[in-house]
Amino acid sequence: MIYLDYQATTPLAPEAREAMLPWLGGPEGVGFANPHSPHRPGRGAAAIVEVAREQVAALLPPGGRVVFTSGATEAINLALFGSGARRLAVSAIEHAAVLDAARVVDPDVAILPVDADGLVDPALNLSDGPDLVAVMQVNNEIGTVQPIAALAEAAHRAGALFLCDAVQGAGKIAAPQGADLIALSAHKLYGPKGIGALWIRDGLDLKPLIHGGGQEQGLRSGTLSPALCAGFGAAARLAAQRMEADAAHVEALWTAAREALARWTLNGSAKHRWRGNLNVRRDGLDVARLMSDLRDMAFSAGSACASGSGRPSHVLKALGLSDRQAKSSIRLGFGRYTGLREIGDACARIDAAAAAQGV
Repeated sequence: MIYLDYQATTPLAPEAREAMLPWLGGPEGVGFANPHSPHRPGRGAAAIVEVAREQVAALLPPGGRVVFTSGATEAINLALFGSGARRLAVSAIEHAAVLDAARVVDPDVAILPVDADGLVDPALNLSDGPDLVAVMQVNNEIGTVQPIAALAEAAHRAGALFLCDAVQGAGKIAAPQGADLIALSAHKLYGPKGIGALWIRDGLDLKPLIHGGGQEQGLRSGTLSPALCAGFGAAARLAAQRMEADAAHVEALWTAAREALARWTLNGSAKHRWRGNLNVRRDGLDVARLMSDLRDMAFSAGSACASGSGRPSHVLKALGLSDRQAKSSIRLGFGRYTGLREIGDACARIDAAAAAQGV
């Protein structure tokens, strides 16, 4: 199987797996201890949680604190509901975790348009006075990298908080600057599934989303998993160490993929983009048939969270693509563990399978 769906999830780094194993302990050890217990094993588990917190925080700006959650979706919900914001403005290409939650908070949420590259204009009109603005750092479908610092400044001038979904960018590019709240997920940066985090700017108070024992600084009740925290922390540490090397590898993969798919049209910005995301189209392409013809390859027609809906991508529609063009698009995601020959061979096969359809 050739795996080209890194936006949906990344492989678990061996280093993250190794960091987790001692904290999955059975009855012969004490790695299973509750990190909220006051005895020695509990304190040991709590210590590894705090080490992981520091490792994750190292990927984020100074001047904030990290709260562990079950994933980015919970982190985003905690930010939106916990902030007390009532009037929201979000970009047209946000992930469903932001869009759907925002519509619950504010049924009349303002949708900020994007240009043909998928970029939000920093000179955006916030005359309606939102309480909170949300724009993601790197789009999960087209890889567009937003000018977060400028957008956060615009939000602050309007008196609004700024939330950044940094799920696709964390550990891959520099941390978003100027945000008040930043959400991230371990399994998008070679860590385990089931854990994420919300970074909260110092001085900003949120109301808890989950009530109970008051764990996680009173914001997220429930027993933490030391194993998941350790895996997240190890993945974050590794990402920080390898950021330049990973980016250079991804750049080489991107070049090879673009050469192999030279006849395909790129969706989204070629310049302002994370190169591990390649979203391309061939007008008239039957994507379902393409995926059926290439069953030993894992790639996507869009966001994993919207797969099977039958609807054209809201992200591609926001760029100005027609329904037909959006449905003729595929997304290839690659990264640290993708081989150069592997990406070249895969793209050559994709191109040949599309040509066999006569498109």
